[in-house]
Amino acid sequence: MPPQGDVFLAIRDPTRRAILDLLLRGPRNAGNIAAQFPRLTQPGVSRHLKVLRDSGLVLVTTKAQQRVYTLQPKRLHELEEWIRKYAYDQIDRLERLADLVDERPKPKRVTA
Repeated sequence: MPPQGDVFLAIRDPTRRAILDLLLRGPRNAGNIAAQFPRLTQPGVSRHLKVLRDSGLVLVTTKAQQRVYTLQPKRLHELEEWIRKYAYDQIDRLERLADLVDERPKPKRVTA
């Protein structure tokens, strides 16, 4: 099995993210994917699909003369785990800030 490419490099391009969004709804053949991007040539879409395939984000199977692309959940879960580290760190920081604000002495209200 060849080494897998950089997932972050693969998802930085908006067209590749849009392809992943399409595949989230289910497997699609290359022609169907290309039809969703009328401004791109077939070779252009093929290059995007190759990057996604090389990164391990999609799997390709051949059915008759068609290449069918499917999301690869394993690589998506790896990406999610990496993002989750940072999300939990931010949540922890916000919770500590909330604790500090809750412990702060409350100013007395002046009534007239």
